[in-house]
Amino acid sequence: MTTVLLMGPPGAGKGTHAGHLAGHLGVPVISTGDLFRRNIADGTELGRTAQRYLDAGEYVPDEVTNDMVRDRLAATDARPGFVLDGYPRTLEQARVLDGILSEQGRSLDAAVVLKVPVDALVGRLLRRAEIEHRSDDTEDVIRRRFEVYHEQTAPLLEFYSARGIDHEVDASPDIDTVRVQVRQVAVQLKLAA
Repeated sequence: MTTVLLMGPPGAGKGTHAGHLAGHLGVPVISTGDLFRRNIADGTELGRTAQRYLDAGEYVPDEVTNDMVRDRLAATDARPGFVLDGYPRTLEQARVLDGILSEQGRSLDAAVVLKVPVDALVGRLLRRAEIEHRSDDTEDVIRRRFEVYHEQTAPLLEFYSARGIDHEVDASPDIDTVRVQVRQVAVQLKLAA
């Protein structure tokens, strides 16, 4: 059983590296964004509830997100393990995740933290905004997203560091180099051969 959380600020490459790591480990990626989209598309009760908040331009409450994660982690394909992307984002969500995993007789093996200097990330996101024509992704907005990320995740980093399961990866080089570094963490932890 392999259970990994992939953390990092916007633009660090979480989605890209979560997919590669999950493929390497033979487990699914579980992303809250995907969970929202799937529950909404399937018309589940949780999806309808999430849609009401999203339509109003509000954050989906933790209770709804936690229930979606609980359901997804109980799915058959997640029994051998998973790579979490985008959850938990807060200390309270991390505690809920612990409870969910405890109910299932497992725990988190590793929290892999992608680290990139802020200025490098701002440059990446500004390039992406230009390519994808995202006029709302200005430098000020991007820098504010980093501030929010650091405010919310600093306690999470301490939480997982205190357990000794945090593993930092320098995500500033090219994608292939970072992919190798992320895989090396998995191998060192004996999460994969």
